[in-house]
Amino acid sequence: MPAMLKLLCLALLAPLLAASAEARAASCSTADALAVQVLGSGGPIADDGRSSAAYLVWIDGASRILVDAGGGAFLRFGEAGARFADLDFIGLSHFHTDHSADLPALLKSGFFSKRKRSLPIAGPSGAGPFPGLQGFLAAVLDGERGAYAYLSGYLDGSGGLAKLEQIEVPVASNGPIALMAASNQRFGVEALPVPHGPVPALAFRLRLGEATVVFASDQNGSNPAFVDFARDADLLVMHMPIPQDADAVARNLHATPETIGTIAQAAGAKTLLLSHFMARSLANLDENVGIVQSNYSGRVIVAEDLACVAVQ
Repeated sequence: MPAMLKLLCLALLAPLLAASAEARAASCSTADALAVQVLGSGGPIADDGRSSAAYLVWIDGASRILVDAGGGAFLRFGEAGARFADLDFIGLSHFHTDHSADLPALLKSGFFSKRKRSLPIAGPSGAGPFPGLQGFLAAVLDGERGAYAYLSGYLDGSGGLAKLEQIEVPVASNGPIALMAASNQRFGVEALPVPHGPVPALAFRLRLGEATVVFASDQNGSNPAFVDFARDADLLVMHMPIPQDADAVARNLHATPETIGTIAQAAGAKTLLLSHFMARSLANLDENVGIVQSNYSGRVIVAEDLACVAVQ
């Protein structure tokens, strides 16, 4: 296609794409009691137009829970019409950049929200080159040595900033750990350590009334406890960055499509949302989704940035 024709096509498509993004965002802020919005459906490589991993849980039309904040989450958060002041919980599954890099940008944005109430934030303990939640936040926000020391008020609530109530989850735990109880909030949140190669990582489970949403995070699927953790989930979010024929190194980090389908089926999940794609899983996306579906009989949704999934 000639260059001028390409530019003309892009110019014509731009308003349509923008309108589509606005429609998807609006559908979540106006959804019924519970909905999950995909802020980022991509991975760590900037090659497919997707933001890195991030999810926003809407409750009664308000942006209440943020799970992960990879690169691009800052932009998508704004496009979704979310409000930092409305957040009741942030969960960081692990400290790869494609799950946590945009947290400082979101915190800076939060400065302008005039928020005063504290904000619970949870993440795993550390191991090897990966810090725990407390070490990560100190590296970013510490008033003397932090990369963004001017935002250190988030650590103690000074300077007009909302204090981050840190919940560091020990990854040596063998079972679910309650992070927020439904008696204190309308919703409850639990975490479960999951195997992601050498990287300490967590899955999160949200309960709102009789509805359950589970975020599997990056994991290789080898922990049988996760099936019980995801049992009867109304929505199970699982990551599919690798194809079925991935090598052993990749399989140590991530679940294959076959493993994803097997887990979702064993857990009895009602809807499975596939996300966190990379070029290697997008190259044969239909084939990889087909493998999932051959092992799982429920509803399968392929994530896109800003997509909204209502949870009944």
